[in-house]
Amino acid sequence: MHIAWIGKKSPFCGNVTYGREVTNSLLDRGYQVSFLHFAQEEEVDDLSAFGNQEVSLPCLYKSQVYTIPSPKASKVLTQALDQLRPDIVHASLTLSPLDFVLPEICEELNIPLVATFHPPFDGKRRNLKSGTQLFTYQLYAPFLANYHRVIVFSQLQRNFLVRLGVPPEKLAVIPNGVDVQKYSPGPSNLKYQLNAQRLFVYQGRIATEKNVEALLKAWKRSNLGSSCKLAIVGNGPLCASLRPFYGEEFGIIWLGFVADEEQRIDILRAADVFVLPSLLEGLSLSLLEAMSCGVACVATDAGADGEVLEDGAGVVLTTHRVSSQLSTLLPLFRDHLEWTTLLGQKARKRVLERYTLSRNITQLEKLYADVLKGQPLQLSRRA
Repeated sequence: MHIAWIGKKSPFCGNVTYGREVTNSLLDRGYQVSFLHFAQEEEVDDLSAFGNQEVSLPCLYKSQVYTIPSPKASKVLTQALDQLRPDIVHASLTLSPLDFVLPEICEELNIPLVATFHPPFDGKRRNLKSGTQLFTYQLYAPFLANYHRVIVFSQLQRNFLVRLGVPPEKLAVIPNGVDVQKYSPGPSNLKYQLNAQRLFVYQGRIATEKNVEALLKAWKRSNLGSSCKLAIVGNGPLCASLRPFYGEEFGIIWLGFVADEEQRIDILRAADVFVLPSLLEGLSLSLLEAMSCGVACVATDAGADGEVLEDGAGVVLTTHRVSSQLSTLLPLFRDHLEWTTLLGQKARKRVLERYTLSRNITQLEKLYADVLKGQPLQLSRRA
């Protein structure tokens, strides 16, 4: 089977990781994969050279959140798909105007079209940012019905889209998956390097929706002592405004964006507790990676993260008064090592049960086969 994958290679974000992991796994299973990705116009060498398995789609702007294609991107995409003639197109949607015309392009070429819909959400609409994301979901819902199948990461997200009018038979729940061989418990020297007896980690964008300042405020207020360190892994628009007020004098280590995967795994293996205080999420790959490494995890119930940690696989916070909740929890994690260890074991077990990359790819293979056969979608029975 030949799959044309449309997605992103940069800047680094969950969508980029998702595309890399899934396409590499499909290649490992013997599929032919052509990767069509957005690139700045000056980075595109030859728009007519579609013989290779990688095609650049010209764009004017791309960020971790959205992409603005150039006026000729639609033509380039149509020409590329016409020459590649894949069996199926899989679009890892990048919040781009091209998302809305892609069904027409594939219909014209008679190629089945599957999408993965990534945008974070808070189904309870508890804050301003969730109102913005609600608009995104409302905008996309009528167009998602034009895809043969739309992959979402959780039953919550599926139910949310159904309420917005997306036909249930169009939606497939296939959660994110982690390579549990790579992301596994193991030794790390990082705690020694940071002079920490207890290490807490946040990994992700430093942006409003991630609510990192709530964690920083709680950390500063808790005053856990010099033996505890908080590592902040990632960058984003709020870094410059937060770093001057939350520095090493409070045991906070800003590691910035870590591109090397082995280094990120080393950080997670050293961690005692992983904290994700987001106001909005989809299904966080960073959270699943931490869980797979056997780290005790705390996350809000935004998006599907609460579903991942339900029934004792971690600690679930509400998105209301996150800082106050963390102020209570952080000293408990410092003082109760056995509780932290137990939560880490349960987190790893949960990933092995539900969120392995291998399971993800097997479900994806079945979806592709069903779409090509024209079979109706078998909905997930899990509530």
